[in-house]
Amino acid sequence: MKITLIGHNTLLIETAGARILTDPYFGPRGNPFYMRLSPPACPPEALRQVDAVLVSHNHWDHIDRRFFRLLPRQTPIFAPHLTAWETRLYGGRHVVGLRPWQSVTLGEIEIHAVPAIHLVPTIGFVLCAEGLEIYFAGDTFYAPFMKQIGNRFKLDVALIPVTTYRPPMTMNEQEAVLATRDLAPRLVIPVHLGLDMRFPFLRTGQSPQGYIRRLRESGLDTPVKLMKEGETWQSQPTPG
Repeated sequence: MKITLIGHNTLLIETAGARILTDPYFGPRGNPFYMRLSPPACPPEALRQVDAVLVSHNHWDHIDRRFFRLLPRQTPIFAPHLTAWETRLYGGRHVVGLRPWQSVTLGEIEIHAVPAIHLVPTIGFVLCAEGLEIYFAGDTFYAPFMKQIGNRFKLDVALIPVTTYRPPMTMNEQEAVLATRDLAPRLVIPVHLGLDMRFPFLRTGQSPQGYIRRLRESGLDTPVKLMKEGETWQSQPTPG
């Protein structure tokens, strides 16, 4: 399995049989309040042949109308059931609404929707494939349900957001530490790091490096991989 950071919360998850894209966002500039720190690793046209898209919620930096128009009509887009209609308005054609703890299969891949808390209806996802379990948190604050996710799945990789500005849109450094404790993954890859506030007084000084420092101070030795746009994590073959 391979996980490539395209940018911000957009990741390409590849197995032997499928390519899955999360929270597609290819906008170059952000908006009047937020600036994009780095361009995406590739244009949306390069990913039009993915096998499925996971949408955690319908905020502008997680959903891309232009990309949806490029997708073949039959490509499934998995999204929160409460806002599946809105995802269709954004251009999604084959939208499948999921509730927390609902599961679907895509070939040999199991896709589990899991709870998440944000300013709008949202879900996270756990992908089970090739003997691995990958948690994509989307946008979420820390909450007790993360203990449930950690108990239900034996997570190999957790893709969790860290907020570096105010108002907080996801977890801060300490909340990310609590999430790591409850989820108990073998590896954490921090995400949602592609934007920052245009106004300095709204920047908090929080950072993935600060999260790692707090993680170690808490006594947790969970490995953390910081990725740049275009960088790929690849699982190692199982011995024997």
